[in-house]
Amino acid sequence: MLNPDRYFDSDPVVRGIARGLYEQVANLPLVCPHGHVDPRLFAANAPFPNPAELIVIPDHYVFRMLYSQGIPMERLGVPSIDGTPVEADPRKIWRTFASNFHLFRGTPSGCWLKHEFESVFGITENLSAASADRIFDQISERLARPEFLPRAMYERFKIEVLCTTDAATDTLKHHQAIRDSGWKGRVLPTFRPDLAVDISKPGWRMEIEKLGEVTGREITSYPRYLQALEQRRAFFKSMGATATDHAALTPYTNELTLEDASAIFERALKGEWTCQDGAMFTAHMLMEMARMSVEDGLVMQLHPGCYRSHNELVAERFGPDKGGDIPLATEYTRNLAPLLNKYGNHPNFRLVLFTLDETTYSRELAPLAGHYPAVTIGPAWWFHDSLQGMMRYRERVTETAGFYNTAGFNDDTRAFPSIPARHDLSRRLDSNFLARLVATHVLELDEAQGLIPELAAGLAKRTYRLTSPDSAA
Repeated sequence: MLNPDRYFDSDPVVRGIARGLYEQVANLPLVCPHGHVDPRLFAANAPFPNPAELIVIPDHYVFRMLYSQGIPMERLGVPSIDGTPVEADPRKIWRTFASNFHLFRGTPSGCWLKHEFESVFGITENLSAASADRIFDQISERLARPEFLPRAMYERFKIEVLCTTDAATDTLKHHQAIRDSGWKGRVLPTFRPDLAVDISKPGWRMEIEKLGEVTGREITSYPRYLQALEQRRAFFKSMGATATDHAALTPYTNELTLEDASAIFERALKGEWTCQDGAMFTAHMLMEMARMSVEDGLVMQLHPGCYRSHNELVAERFGPDKGGDIPLATEYTRNLAPLLNKYGNHPNFRLVLFTLDETTYSRELAPLAGHYPAVTIGPAWWFHDSLQGMMRYRERVTETAGFYNTAGFNDDTRAFPSIPARHDLSRRLDSNFLARLVATHVLELDEAQGLIPELAAGLAKRTYRLTSPDSAA
């Protein structure tokens, strides 16, 4: 089903060059510096339960599209938090998914899933209502084999390193279990302190108590709070972490005095904070996270500009991360000025910026990355992690920022079996983009041949400090 020239230009000259470039990197190991795969998969190394629980239930890309067409999430088996009964029969869930698979035509999810079905599970027919049960049985049979256990799949996918995303208070027990098992797979944590630094989140106070428990110090003051976060960062780093990750409504940064930060923190502990307190404290803590990154060398990622849980009904019934997150217009130049003026020129600081607002690529992100030594542009993210989204990204940032001020590719996924498909799409897209530049004599062929392994793996390794700067891709 998969055309060997998929995603390449229809122009035969460009397609031929793209094909040759892609062949250089098609079988390179996969570098996965940012994602959301659960580390317990590799700690337990237990068989995946069934196709529905593997492919449908955990993937917000899948049930988001189905929900948009009026299919209740209860029918898809998405767990509720309010006690609403949901479908428990995985075969029925799969039939609903298969009967509506046509909804994914032309979407990145459709591209990934077709690749996954054929390349990972050996499925040779299209998914539909008629083929649903056959394909369910075929995938189920394969999931029962030893070669489809998580660690075996990791090795078959040629994953060189996979980074997870973990709360500041996570004990990292699954990462420790992976270490203790003797398995050679490289699965590293990433420090994600959002719940601990955003005082407006409902669970913030409980997270602070948990932070005190895992650090062995009661957090009764702002200085003790900072010390606890620094302690956790050091622990994550001892477990192999090379990066932190931060989500914020805006990239607004502003440094408070110790007295002002302490006062807001004290009000937050008492539950007496204001909306202005929340915004100011988040802005200040981004400055603090940058300061800590300068000191400990952890790469700082910033993912702003998302209105979380826009659909209140879905959030109340099913919780967060259920497809109701919507992009916002975002401003970086003024908002990041305090942080970049203080740390953007420091040789030990690295800031990877992501956006859901594509208008910022050429107007703000490329000029910032094209000037500040610390700034790197993260790949096309979330809603733009697609064939056209990646092309727009390359077209809008390359002329100002170049290739070497971009962070390479990361799959940013919870759907572990889709990782090879996501990397394959990216490698094909980048091969095609470089081929266009060669065909129009912007690049020489040998320059494109030198660039494609960088875009496939080398930039990600260096951006995330997963290898020494002198190592080849």
